[in-house]
Amino acid sequence: MEKKFDHIDRALLRALQRDARLSQRDLADKVGLSQNACWRRLKTLYDSGLIEGHTIRLDPAQLGLNLTVFVMIRTRHHSKEWLERFRGEVVAIPNVIDFYRIAGDYDYMLKVVAEDMNAFDRVYQRLIEKVDLDTVTSYMTMESIADARDLPI
Repeated sequence: MEKKFDHIDRALLRALQRDARLSQRDLADKVGLSQNACWRRLKTLYDSGLIEGHTIRLDPAQLGLNLTVFVMIRTRHHSKEWLERFRGEVVAIPNVIDFYRIAGDYDYMLKVVAEDMNAFDRVYQRLIEKVDLDTVTSYMTMESIADARDLPI
């Protein structure tokens, strides 16, 4: 069952999405609450599981990860055993930063980051040697226009 959030909860969540480093005092000031009221609301949001943790966003280029590739996969296999093996192999590849089961012409979509084409080819070779796949199509990005955007709350 979806919990209903009021405008103050949404303001808290928007502020934290923009900057999770905000002190509780600054966060309370931003949404017009006392620190105690802010703390209680945050505790409720954490306890509900809505807030899953705190992360930071890194600049891939500064880490030498200059290539982003979307990999589309089609398979002939749909058994539970195959799916468990496939998922295990994919999540074991550190360069795969997003992984989705999708509807449409393909069955799965992966977002892969790599240093360059040679590094991506090593990821690709690892993927196809571990699991039987029908079709693998890769789309190399040229520019990130809007990446890791905040959720619209």
